[in-house]
Amino acid sequence: MPKAWLRARQRDYYYRRAKEERLRSRAAYKLLEVVDRYRFIKPGDVVVDLGAAPGGWMQAALKVVGESGFVLGVDVKEVEPFEAENAKSIVGDVTDPAIMEAIQGLLPRAADTVVSDVSPNISGVWEVDHARQMDLAHRSLLIANSLLKIGGNFLVKVFQGDLLDGFMFEMRPCFHYVRFIKPSASRKRGSELFVLGMGKL
Repeated sequence: MPKAWLRARQRDYYYRRAKEERLRSRAAYKLLEVVDRYRFIKPGDVVVDLGAAPGGWMQAALKVVGESGFVLGVDVKEVEPFEAENAKSIVGDVTDPAIMEAIQGLLPRAADTVVSDVSPNISGVWEVDHARQMDLAHRSLLIANSLLKIGGNFLVKVFQGDLLDGFMFEMRPCFHYVRFIKPSASRKRGSELFVLGMGKL
């Protein structure tokens, strides 16, 4: 069978599954897979979700943290509110220096985990898109370093390219354990990767 057809079928599978399970986004399966493999979000955790709209990762995080946890979503677009009292969202830009104070004002305590699925508007020019994505990853790391408790965890989306090594050089001293992850729900031939940092130093 043609590989393009198989990839399309896989994407359709996650899309259909998300609809059946009433998840806001098929991207929720990316986060749930990484959580299942590495247990970097646990019941009772405080989680900050950067680039949260439409709320798929927030929804997935809520499943894991349960009623004793707390999830805060941040996005330049408004996220449709959740019924759960332990989920909140704010409209904000990770590139805005004021966003840090706004987030901290809503957290019950230091975050256990920060996740970032932030993406730029794709231009179609690879060098531009890669540079924009890595800038967003860098800004997400700055936020994570300010919000996370010692021992906390950070998951961030990156694009493969020549700026990735520089980002990894920046990230490795911040965490005890750092590795690349390609979830099954990501497009196999796409440039999207995730970097997981566990155990903030």
